[in-house]
Amino acid sequence: MSSEAPPSLFDEPKEEYHKRWITSPTTARWAREWSRVYLLACAAGLLVDPLFLYALSISGPMMCLFLDGWFAIAVTVLRCLVDCMHVCNIWVQLRTACGGVEEAESESGDAKNEKGLSKSLYVRSKNGFILDLFVIFPVLQTVMWVAAPALIHEGATTAVMNLILITFIFEYIPKIYHAVCLLRRMQISGTIWWGIALNLMAYFVAAHAVGACWFLLGVQRATKCLKLQCYQSQTCGPKTLACVDPIYYGTSPIMLNGGRLDWAHNVPARNICLASSNNFQYGAYQWTVGLVTNPNRIEKILLPIFWGLMTLSTFGNLESTTEWLEIVFNIITITGGLILVTMFIGNIKVFLHATTSKKQAMHLRMRNVEWWMKRKQLPQSFRQRVRQYERHRWAATRGVDECEMVQNLPEGLRRDIKYHLCLDLVRQVPLFQHMDELVLENICDRVKSLIFPKGEVIIREGDPVQRMLFIVRGHMQSSQMLRNGVKSCCMLGPGNFTGDELLSWCLRRPFIERLPPSSCTLTALESTEAFGLEAGDVKYVTQHFRYTFLNEKVKRSARYYSPGWRTWAAVAIQLAWRRYKHRKTLTSLSFIRPRRPLSRCSSMEEEQLRLYTALLTSPKPNHDDLL
Repeated sequence: MSSEAPPSLFDEPKEEYHKRWITSPTTARWAREWSRVYLLACAAGLLVDPLFLYALSISGPMMCLFLDGWFAIAVTVLRCLVDCMHVCNIWVQLRTACGGVEEAESESGDAKNEKGLSKSLYVRSKNGFILDLFVIFPVLQTVMWVAAPALIHEGATTAVMNLILITFIFEYIPKIYHAVCLLRRMQISGTIWWGIALNLMAYFVAAHAVGACWFLLGVQRATKCLKLQCYQSQTCGPKTLACVDPIYYGTSPIMLNGGRLDWAHNVPARNICLASSNNFQYGAYQWTVGLVTNPNRIEKILLPIFWGLMTLSTFGNLESTTEWLEIVFNIITITGGLILVTMFIGNIKVFLHATTSKKQAMHLRMRNVEWWMKRKQLPQSFRQRVRQYERHRWAATRGVDECEMVQNLPEGLRRDIKYHLCLDLVRQVPLFQHMDELVLENICDRVKSLIFPKGEVIIREGDPVQRMLFIVRGHMQSSQMLRNGVKSCCMLGPGNFTGDELLSWCLRRPFIERLPPSSCTLTALESTEAFGLEAGDVKYVTQHFRYTFLNEKVKRSARYYSPGWRTWAAVAIQLAWRRYKHRKTLTSLSFIRPRRPLSRCSSMEEEQLRLYTALLTSPKPNHDDLL
């Protein structure tokens, strides 16, 4: 057998490959759960990376640049946890692509070859293994812990901030693309609220990232101001703006030489650069003046996020200088805010249209119904029942008719969809638990969802039985009249069914076209959901799958769960018990003698005659040799 891969495997689209392991029957549920967890990990990664930019700070007493050591350690630990989730996802992808070691060992050579080629396809996919591997490269950590301290130690304060900003953008944009690709592969669909929630998350992530860049550029502007003041001072050197300890943990004592001490006491430089934003052209970074020397880390994070949300929402209230980097940053911020606002407003518009259109359709239908009831002069009781039914139907379906939606689909697709939707409900009925998949598939293709409001009389005793009803939610009351005005009642809940007269009608030979009469009156005790099988559909199923209904287990289930058979059995048991009690009473009263002695044989025949007479005069379900 040839070991070459089929051409279609190499020609498979990359998106289809990523969907294939998710839609596998053996791993579908587990894969969906893992995809959700991994999506949260990607969102956490988008929130963690901007925190690295807050590690740079300016010492207020010394007016020098340093890295906050403890804050950098905390952010690095968070980033490592997120990277561990990315590594786990790569392992899951590779293991799923190769099909598992246990399955591969038990399969043929072609199957092993196909799984190996699937693994190779994932490894070579630019949207797969390469992108998953790129997002976990510790580029930003390396810059923060290796390159940035070295540059600060050399006094290159402007270069270190440019390096950190470029590295952040280089690593953050592919992460955004990676998260978007993951959302597309997951094919997340739901209500409009889910789209609005995604837009709000995108708003917050964008505000967080823009705010972090704004803070870093503000630190750079403050450092530029300090550098200009340093050039005017005779005791300030190139390394004076860089702290002695590039990574400061707040525990080591501060050692000052003569030049650094003079620079720390330079009051004009402090007043111009750090005390107020009015003495230097900060432009869009005016609010960062109070943050660059603030030791409170929470305030350093929250205020840039607030500035980012405000700027992205208004996209216009920005003051700018003539520096090209600040102008480019403002242009990108305004454009991004415009896009996010447009998407957010679009989702809200879709949501309002979807909500109001259904409500308007409901109001229009209710107006038409009210006009019709008024024109026909229906009694108030009938009108109230109609209104109650319409409210229950709207609450259950929200104006969506499932039968109408799947009616025009291709026959195979329609049967598959109805089989998927109705199989679990059909299997809840004990009558169908002993039937094979082919019978259940035909039943699912023909059932119809029905809703009955509270107090609705579904069928009356003696009326022709039009359908079989299988209760899904709610309760019904089955009542029938016995002898001498006695009424028998029983409650039917989820899993019970009515209309079993149709089974006897379909299986009777010779077949009679006239529908059988109902042996009970059926009333909804509460709002009840059920699915019905029409008489013609019952006839079709019983004729084409007659062997199933000849099964002894199916016959026993039909008798055991049928309310008609249960009532008939209860009457027979009650009659036998009363006869037994009466006989015991006559035996205990020794002074009572029968007026005419009877032989043993005649006594037994009379007792049997009385028993059969009582059973025949009591209501009994229609049955034949099969049921």
